[in-house]
Amino acid sequence: MASPIAFVSRTTEANEAEWIKTLSTALPHETILSIKMLTGEQKSQVEVAIVANPDPADIAQLTGLKWIHSLWAGVERLVAELGAASLPIVRLTDPELSRVMAEAVLAWTYYLQRDMPAYRQNQLNSVWQELEYRHPKDVTIGILGLGTLGAAAAARLRQAGFNIAGWSRSSKTLHGVETLCGDEGLTTLLKKSDILVCLVPLTADTRGLLNRDCLGIMKKNAAIINFARGAVIVADDLLAALDTGHLSHAVLDVFEEEPLSAQSPFWSHPKVTVLPHISAPTNRQTSASIVAANIENWRSTGELPATVDMTRGY
Repeated sequence: MASPIAFVSRTTEANEAEWIKTLSTALPHETILSIKMLTGEQKSQVEVAIVANPDPADIAQLTGLKWIHSLWAGVERLVAELGAASLPIVRLTDPELSRVMAEAVLAWTYYLQRDMPAYRQNQLNSVWQELEYRHPKDVTIGILGLGTLGAAAAARLRQAGFNIAGWSRSSKTLHGVETLCGDEGLTTLLKKSDILVCLVPLTADTRGLLNRDCLGIMKKNAAIINFARGAVIVADDLLAALDTGHLSHAVLDVFEEEPLSAQSPFWSHPKVTVLPHISAPTNRQTSASIVAANIENWRSTGELPATVDMTRGY
């Protein structure tokens, strides 16, 4: 009989129960139990854990653990809390997540390209004013991060007729996209982007990447969409760039503190749109099927899917 699979999270009991139900349906021959329900003997037998922001102390109880499957695409918190000596971690790579993220990027790009923040402000001021239309072909979208999510977003934006440039740490090639890399490439991207879409993973290299100097390089009246992690942008530097009028607007879906504090200046800032981390919600059914396929393959072959590079953080 296969060893039980531990579900380890810091979510609500109701959410945990829904996840276990969905995962159990996808893996009918496995026994998936919350770590809270495992006996001491079962904890020693567990070889794989499915996790969603787990408490490291809970992971430490699984003395026979061989690998960890995360339910999220972003694993920076998991990497930071478990440390470089962690067992292999597999992060979720879900095509549905990429589709939903690309959809969100396109939607909020249209929001900025069609000057919706300005029309909203005009409504509040009872101002009837038609603004000049900008055609997508005359708008350059810079994508910061050309991983799976960035590549999907680039393709969707290109189909909509926007000019697309993208940046990554190492050189990449994408059809119909001007690709840039390294420090020089980052400067070029910032200078040419009318709308900058941030999709980089949070690592030691990207924490605070968009600081006062980088924001200052950007075009006058450029806008930012951050769907990556809050710490990629220095909050005070962003607010300063908005206050001076150098940047026109910021759509922020991610923050260093979540939920966002009621005292945060982002809530009331006229040039900021606050979203509650909803750009690419995880789909339980598609995620469970991917996790199931990975675990079934490991059971039959002993082979793991691609694991997180703990030194890079993703």
